[in-house]
Amino acid sequence: MIILTVVGARPQFVKAAAVSRVLREKHTEVLVHTGQHYDDGMSKVFFRELDIPEPDYNLEVGSAGHSVQTGEMLIRMEPIFEKEKPDWVLVYGDTNSTLAGALTASKLQIPTAHIEAGLRSFNRAMPEEINRILTDHVSRLLFCPAQKAVENLRLEGVTSGVHVVGDVMYDAVLRYSAVAAERSSILGVLGLTPKQYLLATVHRAANVDDMERLLDILETFSALEETVVFPVHPRTFKRIRAAGFSAGENLKLMEPVGYLDMLWLEKNARMILTDSGGVQKEAYWFGTPCITLREETEWVETVQAGWNLVVGVERGRIVDAVRNFSPPASRPHLFGDGNAAQKIIRHLEDECR
Repeated sequence: MIILTVVGARPQFVKAAAVSRVLREKHTEVLVHTGQHYDDGMSKVFFRELDIPEPDYNLEVGSAGHSVQTGEMLIRMEPIFEKEKPDWVLVYGDTNSTLAGALTASKLQIPTAHIEAGLRSFNRAMPEEINRILTDHVSRLLFCPAQKAVENLRLEGVTSGVHVVGDVMYDAVLRYSAVAAERSSILGVLGLTPKQYLLATVHRAANVDDMERLLDILETFSALEETVVFPVHPRTFKRIRAAGFSAGENLKLMEPVGYLDMLWLEKNARMILTDSGGVQKEAYWFGTPCITLREETEWVETVQAGWNLVVGVERGRIVDAVRNFSPPASRPHLFGDGNAAQKIIRHLEDECR
């Protein structure tokens, strides 16, 4: 079985690491990196830390507007897909790389499998929401992290090839959190004490492309009474510097960190403030209270369990949540048993028989 895997952004490298490790035990994988995330802190460090094989192809698309970026990926992928003739194209999540891989495969009549299928924010102003919907509707196999995703697909008339397998990010957390405990020195480097700091991540277009909104978020972080550690996307860092923003003494703006350091920061934070879906889940698995800086989330199970509070970006709501949010004592088991990758490979093998 030949599987062509498309990745391009940080969360996809983590997910691919979990699946590729199992896939390559018996089968051939052709790894295509679109270059959507491309510098060391956003890409190369993940390949090193997670032992992901070097990509067979790097499209080096880089940063651009959504249409230009997606279009360039389509142009550069098509001859690769035609040359490699894979049995399946495997795509992850909801980025432009996801959509480009699925569309290219669909046009060439190559079956697509979508990992992390069926998620919905029900906010079509989000580029990620459009990517999810379109990818799901051209995919032949849809691997869902939980039953809610299956229900979302059913409401859109998608019922064939749908499987609940759990979340491959949980596979990765189980495997690499112990490695992070051994290797990460990030707390010492930053002078942090466990459970005595807040961790923040902000990257959604709605939060960072509007400079006034971004500065409001940063000023809110600066006004908090605790240390706030904020690894910043390189593009966002440039915008912050250009705006001349001066962070409060409590706000530690820093370059992106690797996966192991990020896991260790998440596990040891008192609370996490984020607009990232992946970080919401990792916070839940580590038992770290999470404040989501959006008006909705795809990971509604974490909210229903009482460990994730969706507050938007209004200062008063954020400050109140940081001061008063207290999750329940219990934490239900969510998103699988840590064997999602094995289940995905078995389904692909069954389809190829």
